[in-house]
Amino acid sequence: MHRRLPSTLRAVAQVAPGEHELRRVIDEDREVEGLGEQELLELYRSMVLLRTYDERSVIYHRQGRIGTYAIFWNHEAMQAGAAHALEDDDWIFPSYRESAIGLLRGMPPATVLHWWRGHPAGWWNPADYNVASICVPIATQVPHAAGLAWGKKLKGERALALTFFGDGATSEGAFHEGANLAAVMQAPLILFCNNNQWAISTPITAQTHAEALVDKAAGYGMPGIRVDGGDVLAVYEATREGVERARAGGGPTFIEAVTYRTAPHATADDPSAYIDSERVEQEIRNECLGRYERYLRRQGILGDDLDEAIKNEAAAAMRAGIAAAEAEPAPDIGLLFEHAYASPPASFATDLAELRRILGSGLG
Repeated sequence: MHRRLPSTLRAVAQVAPGEHELRRVIDEDREVEGLGEQELLELYRSMVLLRTYDERSVIYHRQGRIGTYAIFWNHEAMQAGAAHALEDDDWIFPSYRESAIGLLRGMPPATVLHWWRGHPAGWWNPADYNVASICVPIATQVPHAAGLAWGKKLKGERALALTFFGDGATSEGAFHEGANLAAVMQAPLILFCNNNQWAISTPITAQTHAEALVDKAAGYGMPGIRVDGGDVLAVYEATREGVERARAGGGPTFIEAVTYRTAPHATADDPSAYIDSERVEQEIRNECLGRYERYLRRQGILGDDLDEAIKNEAAAAMRAGIAAAEAEPAPDIGLLFEHAYASPPASFATDLAELRRILGSGLG
C-alpha cells in the first residue's frame, strides 16, 4: 500500500559536515513541505522523461540522425527539481545542457530533436512555453534572464525568471554582468549553477580560487544556497526558497547545485584524456534517477508496476517524437538567404539560383 507523505511537515534543512553547507534531503529520508505522493511521482515522471530523451538522443546521434549533442545524463535532478518549483508563468532560460527542459512545459520531443538536427522546426516561440531559446555561447542567457526578470518587476507582475548555466559560465563576463544587474535592480531571478566540476576539460580548481561557487553570491549582495545536485528534492526545496524570496521582493538568489559529470561534455568530446574513471564509476552507481527511485520505494510510493508504466510512457513519447521529427520535410534551401541582411545584396538571387541548380543536379 502506498503511503501518502504529509504536506504539512517542514523539516529543517540539514547540512553535511565539511561540504560547505551542501543541502540534502534524500539521504536523510526527510520530507519536503508541500510535496505529497502525487507531486513526488510527477517529479519522478519528469526525471524519467528527461533521462529517456537523453539516452535516446545519444543513440540518435550515433546513428547519424542528429549532429553533435550535449549530454545531460545525471543532471535530471537539477533540471526537474528546479522546473517543478516554478509556476507556469515563470520563465526558464536554458543553456545547451538543458536543451530538453521544454519537455517539462509540454513542448513536443520532436521540437527539441529538430533543434539538434538544425531544422527550422526546432525554433519555437518562447512565449508558447515561457522557455527561452537555447543559448550555446557560454553565459549569454544570464543577462537575458536578468532583463526579463527586471521587466516583470517593473510591470508589477508576479512572474520571475530562472536561468541555468554551468560552472564554467561563472568565469564569463556575461554571467557577472547579468548577476550584478539582477542584484542592483533586485530583479526576481534565480541564478541556477549546474556545477558538474568540468568546463569541458577544465576542472573547477583551474577556473576559480573560490572555495565554492556559491561564495560568489556575496559579491553581488544576494543570498546563495549550495545543494546536492543529485538530490531532486533538495534542489526543489532550495529553488522554491529562492522563488518565494523573489516573489516577496527579495531579489535574486544564486543556487550552486553540485554534482559530477559522468558522461562526455558532448558527443564530440573524449573525456578519457582528462577524467578520473574511478570517480566516474563511483558517481554512476549513485546517479540521481536511481537515488530518487530508491527513495520513493522506501517511502512505499513506487512499485514495480507503476515504475514500468512510467518508463514505458516516456519511451513511447520518444518513439513518437523521433517519428514526427523524421517525417518533417526538409526545409527550403532559400532559408539560408532569408533574414541575413535587411537589404540583401543583388547577388543573392543568382547565388540562390546557382545553389538550387547544383543541388538539383545531385552534385551538392
